[in-house]
Amino acid sequence: MSGHFEELLRRLGELQDVEKTGQVLGWDEETKMPPLGAEARAEQRATIARIAHELQTDPALGELLEELRPFEEEHAFESFEASVVRVSRSDYEKAVRVPSDLRADLSRLSSQGYRAWLQARERQDFNHLLPYLEKGLELRRQYVECFAPYDDPYDPLLDIYEPGMKTVEVEPIFDRLKEALVPMIRTFAEGGAVDDSSLHGHFPRDAQRRFSLHVLERWGMDRAAWRLDKTVHPFMTCFSPSDIRLTTNFHEDSLHGVLSCLHEFGHGVYERNVDPRFARTPLAEGVSSAFHESQSRLWENLVGRNLSTWRFFYPRLQDEFPDHFADVSIETFHRALNRVEPTMRRVDADEVTYSLHIILRFELERAMLSGDLDLRDLPNAFNEKMREYLGLQPQDVTSGALQDAHWSDLTFGYFPTYALGNVVSVQLWERIESEVGPLDEQFERGEFGVLREWLTDNVYRWGRTFTPQDLLDRAAGGQMDPEPYVRYLQRKLTDVVGAAVA
Repeated sequence: MSGHFEELLRRLGELQDVEKTGQVLGWDEETKMPPLGAEARAEQRATIARIAHELQTDPALGELLEELRPFEEEHAFESFEASVVRVSRSDYEKAVRVPSDLRADLSRLSSQGYRAWLQARERQDFNHLLPYLEKGLELRRQYVECFAPYDDPYDPLLDIYEPGMKTVEVEPIFDRLKEALVPMIRTFAEGGAVDDSSLHGHFPRDAQRRFSLHVLERWGMDRAAWRLDKTVHPFMTCFSPSDIRLTTNFHEDSLHGVLSCLHEFGHGVYERNVDPRFARTPLAEGVSSAFHESQSRLWENLVGRNLSTWRFFYPRLQDEFPDHFADVSIETFHRALNRVEPTMRRVDADEVTYSLHIILRFELERAMLSGDLDLRDLPNAFNEKMREYLGLQPQDVTSGALQDAHWSDLTFGYFPTYALGNVVSVQLWERIESEVGPLDEQFERGEFGVLREWLTDNVYRWGRTFTPQDLLDRAAGGQMDPEPYVRYLQRKLTDVVGAAVA
């Protein structure tokens, strides 16, 4: 039986190599590739996607996995061997439902759509992207039908990013968040504005990069295994646990690019600390997008907006921008950093308003998929949701329906995981503090190892060994629950911002 398992590892290693090659092409496309390379790159990525899909759906692989069922049952559930077989069989059974040509078409159009999105933003012209969106939505509907019957057509898309979760489970979580967040925003607005003038001005990109790298290295970034590059829409990608790529976009009129680095670090530190034995197997990645986003939000917000963290880093920020922060107290800076005010761009949103940005996109995606929303009406529908939830009117399509790349590259189903990640981040934080105690004194000394090690032991190292639901139960002691997140925001508004929230 061990010979069969070694053969499985060989096949999975080849599959991982091909898939990671496709990711390298995608990273290059969004960071280094000249614009005229787009047409060829779309075909290259489509070819790689087809080859990967053929490897993943090879009938010989299916037969091998079937032969290994007894092998899986002989080992403990969390063992490396049993987990490799179980997760690989699940991936295989899902992949064989999707034709290779459809997989290639999705990859090709993802690349073409992303390039069209960039051009549409430059031209302020939604109609330039519209044909790609229409074709992309049709391809996603074809993908959904591969998994019929289903309870909700959104379920197969959600399952790409949050395996095992259903739309009917997301809806009550989002309903609770809407119920709690809208009054919070109103209460804060009635309490008066927080002075955030210190976050506006001129911040040279080179200084922002130096400061960001200083923070990330203190948190655990090793330049021998990590990179930080520029892109339009920040992201993280991992080619192996020892090759982590972060991207950001520094703007000289704000520090949002710095916060973006902190966000992407959370993704990177997750992948960096997966058990090394999992390399070149399907276990070697985060268990789900909500768990991944829980880490980006945890490091960006619960650590990165924490006053104790800034007691250590603020002197360095003052050194990098002496003309700007020399006369600004850390308390003033911290209140500004945690200001609550609706903003046009999701990526710039504060902790209270952020999830509303996500919920409106979730609702729009479901309407697009069902056909209740004609894509030609998407800009107006997007603006209506912004007015309804955030009280804002986008001034142009770039600050409206074109502000995110996700629909152009066909990642329908991903948006909900951002808000679900917020929920999970606080559930994990409460468990961490219950086990190791408050972390403030450590953060003030610039020590973040205890937090990182707890997360590694309880989340990161396991990769995809467990289902998302099982991992959350093990790490946080329960299933997904919005109440800890709501309580956290209520405390923060009261303690940091000074708005008493009922």
